[in-house]
Amino acid sequence: MAASLHAQLIGIDWGTSSLRAYRLAPGGAVLESRQRPWGILHLVDRDFDRALSETLSDWVSPQSPLPIIASGMIGSRGGWREVPYAACPADPGSLAAGVCVIESSLGPLHLVPGVIQNGTEPNVMRGEETQILGALASDRALAREALLVLPGTHCKWVVVQAGLIQRFATHMTGELFALLRDHSLLGRPAQDAPHHASDADEAAHAAFLRGIRTARDAGPEGLSGRLFTTRSLFLTGELAAPHTLDYLSGLLIGEEIRSALAAPGVPSKGPVLLVGNPALCARYHLSLGEFGIHHAQSLEDTAPCGLWKIAEAYGLVPRLAQP
Repeated sequence: MAASLHAQLIGIDWGTSSLRAYRLAPGGAVLESRQRPWGILHLVDRDFDRALSETLSDWVSPQSPLPIIASGMIGSRGGWREVPYAACPADPGSLAAGVCVIESSLGPLHLVPGVIQNGTEPNVMRGEETQILGALASDRALAREALLVLPGTHCKWVVVQAGLIQRFATHMTGELFALLRDHSLLGRPAQDAPHHASDADEAAHAAFLRGIRTARDAGPEGLSGRLFTTRSLFLTGELAAPHTLDYLSGLLIGEEIRSALAAPGVPSKGPVLLVGNPALCARYHLSLGEFGIHHAQSLEDTAPCGLWKIAEAYGLVPRLAQP
């Protein structure tokens, strides 16, 4: 089906560690994609234009010009050009209104703004807004009201209502896990133990579930009074050294879910959607089940469709008729 379609847009998800580019047909259907290890933190000479040209030069020519749109950290303070955030509540129209156009060797490059939630405790995202819009386009029922969870180094919990990104929270669970694993007493037993495949290990699975349940049942004390159990359970022989990190991961994810669900304004009913890496989404799906949420669905790569929706709102591509 996709082979019979013609490309109308080049979309780029350009983050801190990598650059992912897509040739897109109407609606965001991916005709071809490619990935390069040229995220904004990995371009030593900061030659963004060369990275763009080397990635896309065979997709763009004077005979077949295609508009190019990019989202993610490329529009951040450390990227090619800092693009001011669009304020919550946000939708494709407000993001399109904030697009910044810069010149590149391949022609105009349209940089998508991130989203800011203003207030006494402001919050920001860059790149996730595009994934969110792509996810919403997959099922129009989600636009009414939904809770979207985007697991990752900095996990986003997003409330969508009436087709708008209304509010969101950021949980640094992935980064905290990496710091505790690599730079704390809690990570030492596993570092000294033989490598094991956690996902295939029944004991590791049990340790992860134990961590989730410990965080879930922590009560007002929260995570702070439970972290050291990663060490004490190992010292008392209740956790084998290789499984301490599975337990720690469960503790951190469990605490994230506990606090996120207790936040004001989080829908208690309605769709829950996990967006991102399948293995990580599966881990969160299992964790949500321990909190009584068994109906969460998962989507993987929604950025292409989100890029199309923003390009459509901006006028870079024809607006498709609604079914």
